[in-house]
Amino acid sequence: MEEESEVGRESDLKAAGAELLPDGRRGLHLKGWKIEIPPSIHSHLSRHPRLKKIWAGVPFDFRPNGSHALNSHSNTKNPFGLVTPKYFATWWEEKLGTSHLPEMVFGESSLCLSHVDSGVKLHYNAFDALKGWKQEALPPVEVPAAAKWKFRSKPFQQVILDYDYTFTTPYCGSEAIEPNQGKITSENSCFDLQWEDCDERIDLAALSAKEPILFYDEVILYEDELADNGVSLLTAKVRVMPSCWFLLLRFWLRVDGVLMRLRDTRVYCAFNDKAKPVILRESCWREATIQSLSSKGFPTDAAVYGDPSHISQKLPIIKHKTQRLNIPG
Repeated sequence: MEEESEVGRESDLKAAGAELLPDGRRGLHLKGWKIEIPPSIHSHLSRHPRLKKIWAGVPFDFRPNGSHALNSHSNTKNPFGLVTPKYFATWWEEKLGTSHLPEMVFGESSLCLSHVDSGVKLHYNAFDALKGWKQEALPPVEVPAAAKWKFRSKPFQQVILDYDYTFTTPYCGSEAIEPNQGKITSENSCFDLQWEDCDERIDLAALSAKEPILFYDEVILYEDELADNGVSLLTAKVRVMPSCWFLLLRFWLRVDGVLMRLRDTRVYCAFNDKAKPVILRESCWREATIQSLSSKGFPTDAAVYGDPSHISQKLPIIKHKTQRLNIPG
């Protein structure tokens, strides 16, 4: 990876015709796309000193199981129309139809890629990812340490692990069409976004070619340390070059001594001034038990598997699919 000082150099941005977003926002405009890590409520408050003082220390990213700040503010609305976090986790639980959430949910973190003329917007967020987890509803992984976890969310009650506490999600992103100041035609406004299965593949070798990186960022959507018995982590990364943008949405699960699961979604769009944009999305699910890896001579020590990139090729593929999305002109 390029050094941070070499990402987004002014000379490279100018040569590519890219413009950074104003007001300190994280992202850029390039070739008809706006790529952004949307600002949090805290960034809005920073421009309002009085409100910043009132809301100091209020977390919109939250730990459902025991963050005192969730219960320390009244349920009122501020001038932005946002509810204070007293019942923030409860709201998520009600909307998702569950009493279980990951230890750390970064509810304000998201990543958006918008095609300005068509109004097509791809976005990646924790709430939709957890909807996918709830809908898939995998059976709980049987582990020796399960007895430790049954008291995690309700210390004074025995909790039966009858849900997927790994928060594995099939989520591969969200999409919408947002009309943009009359630029979108009436025909396109009725266009239904449909991902079509295809045989094309994202050329990962081409992505490793030497090319200036105009913008790079990563967001964590949620994380759970499984009571110190592993990790469940969902992240989204985006990289923008003069010729294309590339996104990796990764769900990584390691249940120590039991299982490893990796679900990667790669999304790619090449810039082409003469043709309508085409987006490729490639989903690859890998999974293996620690026992099966051990039988092949791989170590069983959890410390070896801290970085999923080091183990990914050793995990067998259980599902692979490539799709394309044609953006209306």
